[in-house]
Amino acid sequence: MSRRLAEVARKVGVSEATVSRVLNGKPGVSEQTRESVLTALDVLGYERPTKLRGERARLVGLVLPELQNPIFPAFAEVVGGALAQQGFTPVLCTQTAGGVSEADYVELLLGQQVSGIVFAGGHYAQRDATHGHYERLTGRNLPVVLINASIEELPFPRVSCDDEVAIEQALGHLASLGHTKVGLVLGPVDHVPSERKLKAARSIAQRLGIELGPHHVVRSAYSLESGQAAATRLLKEGVTGIVCASDPLALGAIRAARRAGLSVPDDVSIVGYDDSAFMNCTEPPLTTVRQPIEPMGRAAIDLLVSQINGLAVPQEELLFEPELVVRGSTAPVRTSTSTTATAAATTV
Repeated sequence: MSRRLAEVARKVGVSEATVSRVLNGKPGVSEQTRESVLTALDVLGYERPTKLRGERARLVGLVLPELQNPIFPAFAEVVGGALAQQGFTPVLCTQTAGGVSEADYVELLLGQQVSGIVFAGGHYAQRDATHGHYERLTGRNLPVVLINASIEELPFPRVSCDDEVAIEQALGHLASLGHTKVGLVLGPVDHVPSERKLKAARSIAQRLGIELGPHHVVRSAYSLESGQAAATRLLKEGVTGIVCASDPLALGAIRAARRAGLSVPDDVSIVGYDDSAFMNCTEPPLTTVRQPIEPMGRAAIDLLVSQINGLAVPQEELLFEPELVVRGSTAPVRTSTSTTATAAATTV
C-alpha cells in the first residue's frame, strides 16, 4: 500500500497524504487533483478502490494499425496533444503482425475504464474484416470517433479526408502535365477509402481524357514492397504516371521505376498520398496529396470530448479537404515516354 501511495504521489506531484485522501473518498482535495490521482492509478496499472471503479478514467484509447507508415505517428502526436489540452491521457494501442488484435485492445481498454476511444485506420475501413468489437462499444455507450472512412453500418462520428477531392487533385495535376495513361495503386478491394478513390477516379479520368482501363488499377497492401510490386505491373502497361494511395506505396513505385531502368520524373511521374514525414527529403522529393492531419485530429478530439460530456454530436461524416503538394517526382510527359516505359518494363 505504501509503495502504491508513493508511486502515485510521485507521478502526480502531490503528497502521499493527498493520495490517501482521494483513495479513501475524504474531502479536502480539489476535483482536478482527484482526477489526476485516479488517472495515475490507471496509468501505473493499479486497481481503483471498489467504490471508485464505476467511474470512467480520464484515459482515452488511441488504436492504430501500425507505426511504420509515418502518417499514423503523426496522427498520434496531434491526437495526444489535443487530449492533453482537454485533461485526458492517451493510451496508445498499436497492432503488430501476429500480436494483439484490434478486438483484444478494445477489451483491454474497456477493462481500464477508458472515457472513450479514437480509431485511425482500423477494421472499420474494411468491409470483410470482423466488426463485432465495435458492437461491444455501441452496447457500452462508450464515446468513439473514427478517423477516415468507415463502413456505413457503424454509428460513430467520423472525421475524414475527402478521397474524391484527393484523387481529383492528383489526376488533375498529371493531366495538366500532359499524362493521358495513368495507373492507380490502391489498398485492398474491401478498403472503403480505396473504393471511394476508385469510384471518383473513373469519372474524373473520363472527364480529363485520361485512359484508366482495368489493367491500370492494382490493389495492394500498404507497404513499400507492395507498392513496388504493384507499380512493376503498371509499368508493363506503359503508364506514364502513377497515383498511389499512400506515401510508402509511392516510394515503392519509385523503386520499381528505377529497377526498370526508368527515371522519375523524366520517364514516369509518381504521386503519393498523405504527405507524411520526410517526403520532401526523398530523391526525388515526392509530389503528394496532403491530409490535413492537424485539423482532423483536433476535430476528432472535440467530437470525442463532447460525447464524454454528454453532448449530442453530428453523426454525418465531417470531410476535410486535402492539399496537393507539388515536388520533384512529377514532370511534363515526354512524347517518347510511353514507348520507353513499355520497352524498359519488359526487361523487369
